[in-house]
Amino acid sequence: MRPDYLVGRRLEQVVASWHLYDSEAPSGPLDVWLIDSEAVSTRITTGSDWCLIVEASAPFAGYDMAESGRVEVASVSGETPFADHLGETVLAVGEETIPDSGRIALEIAFDSGRVRCETWSGDLRLSSE
Repeated sequence: MRPDYLVGRRLEQVVASWHLYDSEAPSGPLDVWLIDSEAVSTRITTGSDWCLIVEASAPFAGYDMAESGRVEVASVSGETPFADHLGETVLAVGEETIPDSGRIALEIAFDSGRVRCETWSGDLRLSSE
């Protein structure tokens, strides 16, 4: 899926999933869903091949993984760089790909800055630029 459809849409809500194990703090989200002004949920996550996946998909419910912990899914307020851009319109979207592997990064630009999503050793990394 090409994420260009996000351009011109306002970011209304951000939902994320986190792996929680015992009392350890989560290191970062597993998935992030951007819910826009058209009520479309765009999921950003990593695939088993370590590529970045961008797809239209509604947030799922959290689940228990027994002795491996649990995955919780909830709206976020300040836990990701996207939270800083709530209510802003997407101005541009850029992708980075590598041959034979696919998408490895996605940059989403807002009036007040950009958010970079990338895969690093199979983990989703989000940063503000």
